[in-house]
Amino acid sequence: MIRFEQVYKQLAGRTVLDGVDLEIQPGETFFIVGTSGAGKSVTLKHMVRLLTPDSGRVWIGDDCVSEARGRVLEKIRSRFGVLFQGAALLNWISAGENVGLPLLERTNKPVFEIEKLAREKLALVGLESAFDKMPAELSGGMRKRVGLARAIITAPEIILYDEPTSGLDPVTSRAIDQLIDSLRRELGVTSVVVTHDLHSALAIATRIAMLDAGRIVALGTPEEFIQSSNEKVQQFLEAQFITKRGAWEKAVAL
Repeated sequence: MIRFEQVYKQLAGRTVLDGVDLEIQPGETFFIVGTSGAGKSVTLKHMVRLLTPDSGRVWIGDDCVSEARGRVLEKIRSRFGVLFQGAALLNWISAGENVGLPLLERTNKPVFEIEKLAREKLALVGLESAFDKMPAELSGGMRKRVGLARAIITAPEIILYDEPTSGLDPVTSRAIDQLIDSLRRELGVTSVVVTHDLHSALAIATRIAMLDAGRIVALGTPEEFIQSSNEKVQQFLEAQFITKRGAWEKAVAL
């Protein structure tokens, strides 16, 4: 469904993506991990043409998004929902109004129908009672869930998550993981997650890719990833106190 073909990108004179080849299958929960500056968010932005490759192509199904223009590009983008790192809620409208905003802007649906759909999506992320609350009244985890409800209200085929557990405590982070996984199972969406959080990746990913200096240095299932002999992978695992031994090895084997 999503395919990168030898994608190169420079920003401010620095190579950020260096010949990335990548294919993500429909229905996957695909994680892209790596250190800061490795090219993770830049990869995500290429999927919805917020950035264009200097060379190479990006495909969404049979459509080349990196070359699309006008209505064709709009149609491709309509297949996506995006959860931004800070949830990106508008502080001057309620949670429910934030969720319904994409439908208000892109469709001619009546307000009462948009409100009904917004309430349904909030219920799906466990925030039935938050419709009238203002963003300032919500915790960080609740704001992330409101942002996710907004991302799915247009019934997208693909959801992009930019650091969905960033700034959250471990308990809330694991709750967000469970929500991402349940949405994949219930809605059948393809999920692409950019994160530093290997605990999330090992828990719910179908496959994990690691970027380093703009190149993919490892790609595989959680089981394959944790057993990788690549030095960068092992440094990343050890930095988060994850090794091939002990509880993590047993958990991955189950």
